[in-house]
Order: sequence, then structure tokens, then C-alpha cells
Amino acid sequence: MAAVIKGNMLLYKGSNFLRQRLVLSVLSGKPVRISEIRTLEDDPGLREFEVSLIRLLDKVTNGTVVELNETGTSLYFQSGLLYGGVIEHDCSLQRGIGYYLEVLYMLGLFCKQPLSATLRGVTSNNLDPSVDLMKTSMIETLKKFMLDDDDLNLKICKRGMMPLGGGEIVFKCPIRKQTRPVQLVDGGMVKRIRGTAYALRVSPAIANRMVDAAKGVLLKFIPDVYINTDQCRGKQSGKSPGFGLHLAAETTNGTIYSSEQVSNVVSNGEDPSIPEDIGSGAAQRLLYEIYLGGVADSTSQSLAILCMALGQKDVSKLVTGPLSEYSIWFLRHLKEFFGVTFKLDDYDSDEETSGTGSQKVLLTCVGIGYTNISKRTI
Repeated sequence: MAAVIKGNMLLYKGSNFLRQRLVLSVLSGKPVRISEIRTLEDDPGLREFEVSLIRLLDKVTNGTVVELNETGTSLYFQSGLLYGGVIEHDCSLQRGIGYYLEVLYMLGLFCKQPLSATLRGVTSNNLDPSVDLMKTSMIETLKKFMLDDDDLNLKICKRGMMPLGGGEIVFKCPIRKQTRPVQLVDGGMVKRIRGTAYALRVSPAIANRMVDAAKGVLLKFIPDVYINTDQCRGKQSGKSPGFGLHLAAETTNGTIYSSEQVSNVVSNGEDPSIPEDIGSGAAQRLLYEIYLGGVADSTSQSLAILCMALGQKDVSKLVTGPLSEYSIWFLRHLKEFFGVTFKLDDYDSDEETSGTGSQKVLLTCVGIGYTNISKRTI
């Protein structure tokens, strides 16, 4: 539901989009109070992964105030100064590392100290963006809003699957005073496809079977397809068996479209996955992302929208495929926290007139001129 504004504080009800509200609370400095969190369910209150997220935000900031009632159904959050620096965090195994990493992508540029975060937990699952997707699609989206991006990188040290995890990544993000305005309307034509197939604590032949199945689909459309097999051994393969495939298509204009598919968790009672189904499924998803088009794929939309809204006081334009429900709610929350609104138009490209490609959306906004007040200037 929409926020109720009480002074400088925003009041919400329910657990939906908790992560968006906390991130924008940190950036805007406005406190939030969220009540009636899962009060109608048998297990009311915040989940373990949401408490873990609040702890991560507490590590990144300095002076954050968090008040939680006994049942966990009411939360008051007032952010302190975005500090950054070197942090380590053990993520909840209920969600993937991508759930937490996306928050650091949104906050990292505006910290006082360059961020170096070591996160441990589940690197790939069927619910959150995997660390591979964060390394390709989302990091490239973030680079579009930076002038110098040499220090921005993500290193996958260990992989870990559900339910026991065991993965580890290191994310490094420089600090910037502002994000720059962009005019990105042409996604370009796909010129090559790359990918990574990984098999953890199962037969290495499974990775090759996924690669063969994915190539069987993709080579019908483009000849430049190369999928690497990541043979993790020992401690690098985490604590649970599983396998998956990540694919990324790069266009002539530097846009990245990503897709992935991960095996089911048999220990949770799910049916065992077949490697060929994983391979062809990931390839079909990639083709669908390419069909949706735009300059940011569906998982990177909210990150691009945030960078546009916080940019310099200039006009930014971005073309995406159909907006996801997550992105639509993100636009609503941006208006409530920052008062910024976007102009949405149908975008007619040459592809649509020829009958190919989905309906695109042209996002236009004037940045609010958000400045990293913590960054020292010479």
C-alpha cells in the first residue's frame, strides 16, 4: 500500500518491498516505520533473511537506529551515515547472496569510504539474481553511470548452493560524488554470447551436458557462442550439491542481456533436475530477454532507474523492455522518498515496425542532483 507521511517519517504496512524501502531510507535519510508485517500468517514478523539484511545495512552505515517489537511485526528504521569501508557478512541461507548484493550496488557509490564487502552464503538459487548475473549484467549497467569504473569489480571466490551454501564473493566499489546523466535509447544488435556452466559436488560431465543443450538452441541464431565450464573442487564447491548455467549476450553497443537456470534442491523435496533441461531452459530465457530488449535487462531495471533519479540535474533517457512489477513499485517508492517522477512513453524502434521485438518503454526524468556529501573533494 502507499506510504503515509508523518512529518519526515514514512509509514508503511506489510512486508512487501521491504528491501526497496530500507535502501531508499538510507539514501534519503528519512526514517520509516513498517507495521503489520505478516500478522495474518501462522509465522508472523520478519524472516531470518530480512533481519540479516538489516544487520548488513547496519554494518555499511554508522549510527543507524533500529527498533523491533517482540513479535517482529513492527519495525522502525532510521539510517545513520553511509560509511562503507571493509565489511564481512554471513548472509542468511534462505536467500541468495544476490538479494544482499543488489543493496550494496545501490549504496556503494555514495559511501564515505570505498566499499570492500565479503559476503558468504548461497551464490545461486531459483529466487534471486545469481552472483554471475550481478557480475555481468548489473555491473555493466552501473558502469554506464560512472566516468571511471576501473575499481568496480566482483570476484567469485567460492560457489555455494542451497540449502547449506558455502559460497563467498568479494565486491569492491569506488565512491563517486554524483552519477552522470545518460541518453541510452539503442540497445544494439547481439554480437556474441558467453556463459558459465558450473557443477558442484556432482559429476563434472553434467556441466558439459548443460553446455551442449544450450548450444543446441543458441547456435541456430548466432555463431559466436562460447560457454565456459567452471569445475569447482574441494572447498570452492560449497557445502551442497547442485548445478546451473548462466548466459550473457553482449550487443554492439555494450548492453548485456543475462539469463540463468539452477537445479532444484532435492533435499527440500523437489524433483531432481535434468542437465539438458537446465541448459535449454537457460538458453530459452536468454532469447526471451533479447526479445524484450532495451538498454537494461529486466533484473537491472531498478538499478538503472535509481541512478537516473539520483543523477545530476539534467535530463536522462533510458529504453527498457516492459517494466517488471518490482520496477513499477520502485518508481512509486522513489516518488515517496525523493519526490522524483518519471515520464513513461511507448518507444517505437525500427524493430517494432518490422514486427520483431517487444513493446519498449522510454523512461525520462530530470535527476535530483543527489550528491555524496561524505566524499572529500580536493
